[in-house]
This record gives sequence, C-alpha cells and structure tokens, in this order.
Amino acid sequence: MAEKVLMKGNEALAESAVRAGCRYFFGYPITPQTELAAYMSKVMPKIGGTYLQAESEVAAINMVYGASAAGARVMTSSSSPGISLKSEGISYMAGADLPGVIINVQRGGPGLGGIQPSQSDYWQATRATGHGDFQIIVYAPSTVQEMADLAYQAFDVADKYRVPVMILADGMLGQMMEPVELPEARDLASLPEKPWATCGHGHKRPHNIANSLYLTADKLEELNIERYKRYDVIKEQEQKAETFMTEDAEYVVVAFGASARVAHSAVVAAREEGIKAGLLRPVTLWPFPAKAIKETIPTAKAYLTVEMNMGQMVDDVRLVVNGRRPVSFYGRTGGVIPTPAEVLDQLRQLSGKAGE
Repeated sequence: MAEKVLMKGNEALAESAVRAGCRYFFGYPITPQTELAAYMSKVMPKIGGTYLQAESEVAAINMVYGASAAGARVMTSSSSPGISLKSEGISYMAGADLPGVIINVQRGGPGLGGIQPSQSDYWQATRATGHGDFQIIVYAPSTVQEMADLAYQAFDVADKYRVPVMILADGMLGQMMEPVELPEARDLASLPEKPWATCGHGHKRPHNIANSLYLTADKLEELNIERYKRYDVIKEQEQKAETFMTEDAEYVVVAFGASARVAHSAVVAAREEGIKAGLLRPVTLWPFPAKAIKETIPTAKAYLTVEMNMGQMVDDVRLVVNGRRPVSFYGRTGGVIPTPAEVLDQLRQLSGKAGE
C-alpha cells in the first residue's frame, strides 16, 4: 500500500497537478487558495517548470491561454472574485478549443463577500463561466484525497476533449488537512501528442492557429454546433456521482463538496431513527449526473438538496426529477456551514417525524 502524507487541500491540488505533468502555473493571490500558489512557487523552479504571479487575474488566465495553445499542461487557481475576472479568458479558451485546469476554492459572495467557505459559484461554474455558447467540465471534490485525485484526472480529461476543466472546491476543503495517497508522477514523454498545438513544426505541417474570432456568422455557428456534439459525448461518458444507502432510500439527500460531508453524517443519524435516507453526491457538476439521480426515483418519496448557498444546484435536481417527486432545499450562506443536526431536522420534517 502506498504511503499516505498529511496535506492541506490546497497543497494536495498543487502537488497532484505537478505529478500530472503540469509545468506552468499562472495565478494571483487571494484567500482561501493562496497556499496553492505558494506551493507552486516553491516547486516549479525545482523541476524546470514556470511559476509566475501575474499582475492580475485577467493577465493570469491569458497566460494560461498562451501556454495551452503551445501544447503545455497548464493550471491557474483563484477564489470566487478572481474567477469572475478570469471569465473572459475562460471563454476565449473554450472558443479556441484549448484545454487547461482552473481551480476555484470558493469564498462567500457576492462582491468581495468574506473568506469563509461557500458554494455560491455553482451557477457560475455550470451555467456562465463566461460569455457565449460553451460549457466546461466541473468537478466537485469532497475530501482532500479527492482534491488530489480529481486534479490529476482533470489534465487528462481536458486534453482528451480539448476543453477547460474546473475543480470547484471551497475554503473548508482548501484549508483542512487529511491523509492523502498521492498519484504516481507522469512521465512527461508519455503525455499525449497535441497535433493542434501552435509550436515549432520544422515545416512538416501547416501552421496551427489558436483563435476564437470568426467574423462569418455561418462559420461560427458551424463551430458551435460541432462543439456541442462534443459536449453531448462528454455528457454521455463523463457523468460521475457517488451514492450512499440509496438502494432503498425514501428520502434522497443531494449534496456536493463539503456539504456532502455534513449530509453523510445526517443520513447515518436519520437511519438510526428509522428514516430511510440516502445520499447522492455529484462528483461532476457539469455534466450533471442525471443518470444517477434517475436511478433513485423509483424508491424516493422526496429529495432534499443541501448547499452552502441560497439554492443553486437544486434547480438541476428539479430538472432531472421533472415533477415526479417533490424537491426541497436547505442551505446556509455567507460562509456559514450547515450542521448535521440541521440537515437531520430537515429529514425529520420530510418524513413526518419532526418532534418525535
């Protein structure tokens, strides 16, 4: 069995990215993800990589664009307000079909908000990471181990589909420490070739161009339609979810990230009280794991989404359930983390056992 090391979530993201072959990191400090950038600043020079603290988040994402266009494995990280500043560049990457990994360790909002954990960027990540017709793949880890695993996988998936991939974490996961089994370091020579990259070619092929500007409407429409066919493949192949005690669950809690840790404890407590509760945890927020939710409908009497926001993922659950079962929401916002007792009370109310 591989040795485990005790690591902070932000550091696990960084180390795993390095082991996945990331050799370029461009970012800008913002709480609660600054440890990730600090880790990269120490490691990258030792392995022949490049760490650069850009003058702004806007500059950082455009550096990611350039490095990705040249065929490099590249990453940036930020927290909620910083991701908003990167949104134009993310759209440019999507429009040029460029891979890359973007880390968002969320904090409370809107505005500068607070530095406490939040999940209020769900809509931004899954609906509107930037302007235009595009999607990005979004992973939602719930443990430090999963932070490492998903960061490692994200580079392969980004390259496979030529799309940006986001790890949507939060301040709690970024700051907590847990034992982690780190993945093996990739042999850089084994990484997939990128025949589309804008790098030297020795006159052996036509020039490659990374571009998201198309002045002919018909051409842009053609590209968007083609891109959405690729998104359909992603939706079919890349949905991921984890279930806990859902086989006979009458009350299915749907929660992601840190909220899922809270919900897990509440489900265990509910079962001890005779309430047939279960947990479904989306690992991919886009593509949303509709297949997994549909499998729980036959036994479910009701659904409860638990989120650290005012209600965002609940919309996707309602779309999947499509009126066949009631879907309710419980959330805390502003950086307040819901407690297992609060979620258990919601399950009691759904099951009619409140006050017993």
